[in-house]
Amino acid sequence: MGNQIVDNIREAGVVGAGGAGLPTHVKADATVDTVLVNGASCEPLLMSDPHLMESDVDTMIRGLEAVMDCTGAKKGIICLKGKHAGAMASVRAAAARDSSGRLEVFELMDFYPAGDEHVLVHEALGRTVPERGIPLQVGAVVSNVETLYNVARALDGIPVTHRYLTVAGEVRRPMVVRVPVGTPVEDVLAFAGGPLISEYRVVDGGPMMGKVLPDASRAVVTKTTSGLLVLPPDHNVVVRKVMEPARVRQITNSVCCQCSRCTDLCPRSLLGHSLHPHKLMRVFASQDLESEIAREALLCSECGLCEKFACPMLVSPREVNAQIKKALMQAGIKWESSGTPLETSPFREERRVPTARLLQRLALTEYDTHPGYAGEFSPARVSIPLRQHIGAPAVCVVSAGSRVKCGDLLGEIPEKAMGARVHASIDGVVESVADGMITIKA
Repeated sequence: MGNQIVDNIREAGVVGAGGAGLPTHVKADATVDTVLVNGASCEPLLMSDPHLMESDVDTMIRGLEAVMDCTGAKKGIICLKGKHAGAMASVRAAAARDSSGRLEVFELMDFYPAGDEHVLVHEALGRTVPERGIPLQVGAVVSNVETLYNVARALDGIPVTHRYLTVAGEVRRPMVVRVPVGTPVEDVLAFAGGPLISEYRVVDGGPMMGKVLPDASRAVVTKTTSGLLVLPPDHNVVVRKVMEPARVRQITNSVCCQCSRCTDLCPRSLLGHSLHPHKLMRVFASQDLESEIAREALLCSECGLCEKFACPMLVSPREVNAQIKKALMQAGIKWESSGTPLETSPFREERRVPTARLLQRLALTEYDTHPGYAGEFSPARVSIPLRQHIGAPAVCVVSAGSRVKCGDLLGEIPEKAMGARVHASIDGVVESVADGMITIKA
């Protein structure tokens, strides 16, 4: 049965909905003792996962049970924050209805980044994932709420064609909305009443790890788009994300005072990982990539807590780490563990950053409105990327002029490659296939 479930997930094009988009059939084809549901809603302002847990928890649990069956897991733990009262009530009621004894509910404290895989595993299971490792190494698989929702639908032969996302910030009607994959970002913003300001930038994802869209007029919703945050161009969240690498280098070399607050609050460092962002600032200045310290950049999850909360000098340790990491990977330099057992910091609980304090520091408190579900929106045209995930892009199997229905296959996984299928998200005619994009007009 496990192989059939994995095949169903593969055929449906399910990818991780809460991160970089690892094809889920790869993650499900493993053997573990526990499956963790990541319902932390880790990024501030994002509310689609709480909505799904509250409104359709049974579908999510059916997906959870499927992943448990194909991985051999004896236990499934649904992790979410207690502040989401409606979602928590729905999840606890669902767990109480389960007669198998396999399901548990774990209440997370409201801190960032509670949804980081390494942090979540430690919180729920008390296990520490190895440096540069994955939860599989300690007997766990972590899956996002919407990912498991899509797994359940895959069992019914329904591919991934839509995405739940949060629209927040400077828009007239903040909302959670369900849209077809490939929906133009500007169409989504229009459905939310449009921006409240004439000049704005759009963050794809949350304020911490999301990316500022270079051109919102050309951007579309993908399988991994969890939110659209509209902010003024001079907002600190935007400014820090679009800063030129040369400017980052200049500030780092002239301002960093080596106070070590970035290291003190680093979630991975607090788990015992050999990551010292303040030391990496020195590496950045000297460009000594051969040093042992430089390799520590490979351990960074890029959660952004160091630059957006910890640093008193407004330096960007996350960006520094990212640049060093990129250079190391291009040079083929890999992390080499010392083999020393990891020891969690005794100060870890005291140094966790409450989400409310993070929102204040980011100047986002006014946008924390906990918007409700606004229903579905269907555009007149979608442009569906063939690459929406980690791995190789899908290979197009349709041509301009083809008539397609929602759910029809558009792109296949390349032979012997890691990837995910792509499907039509609306009924219509293929207008064009160009630049890795399939455009369909309803």
